Amino acid sequence: MDHQQTPLAPPTPRHQDDADQEDENVKQLNECSSLYLSLQDCLINNDRNWKSCQKEVQALKACNERRQKDKKS
Repeated sequence: MDHQQTPLAPPTPRHQDDADQEDENVKQLNECSSLYLSLQDCLINNDRNWKSCQKEVQALKACNERRQKDKKS
């Protein structure tokens, strides 16, 4: 029997522990978490093409750099 997925099939749900771990990681980003989630959305919408998401990558990078500076101050 051939079990091909149709393109409209929902993605296979991740293991709950993985989802919980990712949620914890996102929470640790504090003010950068929304930028991280925007980047994830962009990657999903662009077939994981990082070149298409450089605006989001740069915004997250800048936010993380600000956080590092703030920690050192």
